[in-house]
Amino acid sequence: MTQVTPPARIKWKNFAFTYADEMVRAKRRLGSHGEQIAATYLERQGYSLVERNWRCPVGEVDIVARDGECLVFVEVRTWRSDRYGTPEASITPRKQARMLDVAQSYLQASGLDNVAWRIDVIAIEMEDFGEVRKLNHIQNAVEAA
Repeated sequence: MTQVTPPARIKWKNFAFTYADEMVRAKRRLGSHGEQIAATYLERQGYSLVERNWRCPVGEVDIVARDGECLVFVEVRTWRSDRYGTPEASITPRKQARMLDVAQSYLQASGLDNVAWRIDVIAIEMEDFGEVRKLNHIQNAVEAA
């Protein structure tokens, strides 16, 4: 039987890399959890989900849904802490421009020329133990110039 001896000390470079990877994974899990909460919320509000995480070279839209005859592009922002401000405040003018570009790319790729559409934001604040503290649905959060 071969016995494996653990390393005598931690290699800090590898530890830092592993820690950074875990932080990225945790952020992705939080985002995915927030998107699921938002999707459930929208369905309960009578929306029908069309797509989730639609990607194109310009970017990604978290949720595409229908609110009656209107196509709705939904950006979901999920925060655990207000250390960096609110989730709503994270929608910068640059992010708004990107959201418009992604929505227009979706419409073009789907052949939807004459359809009513809008961009909404769902901002979610979570408790440390995973419960929703606040969900704010902002309709028409981004308007085309």
